Amino acid sequence: MWIIFGVIAIIATIINLYMYKAGKDYKLAMAIGLSFTALTLCSEYSLISGWVKVEDWSALMDVVPGMERALWFLTIVSILLNIAPILLELKGKR
Repeated sequence: MWIIFGVIAIIATIINLYMYKAGKDYKLAMAIGLSFTALTLCSEYSLISGWVKVEDWSALMDVVPGMERALWFLTIVSILLNIAPILLELKGKR
């Protein structure tokens, strides 16, 4: 499920940036992109929680260290890309 949420977050972010470039209202796409980023993180957390419940320690040891770095990086990139139009608008008003 987290892959689906992640792909939707990426698509919404691309739409957000495209709509800003086109001069259209981009705020709904921004909200959708950030919302699906949050849903991706929640879904990944649920997956890991399931592994803990069944005590699948090998899966946790194999996946969690790498995914932690990837999720931090991708979340930060998502936030920056989604708020970039707002920051650019603020810069343009000065």
